[in-house]
Amino acid sequence: QTVTVAVLDHLERLALVDFRDAEGVQRLQEAIQFADQLHEVNTDGVEPMDSVLEDRCLYLREDDVTEGNCTKELLKNAKEKVEEYFVAPPGNIPLPKLEERETFLQGS
Repeated sequence: QTVTVAVLDHLERLALVDFRDAEGVQRLQEAIQFADQLHEVNTDGVEPMDSVLEDRCLYLREDDVTEGNCTKELLKNAKEKVEEYFVAPPGNIPLPKLEERETFLQGS
């Protein structure tokens, strides 16, 4: 399965993963080939599941804070924040130029 520049660009932006070099693209192609094996499984008549644990009764616990209360201290680590949230803007990883991508995709 070949990975096009457009697919690579889309995946990088979705996953915030950098596939800048040929090794990264090769790893991606191997992962796609591995996942493609799932198409061989016969799923006729099998209903989709919300969770592999949907046939079990899951007990919820109270969400009691027992330690912490250090929001201000944690937010000191944020490069950018809005109110009490870390901000991860689109494009927060440097992506190679289109020409560079085409070069290493041709070699794969």
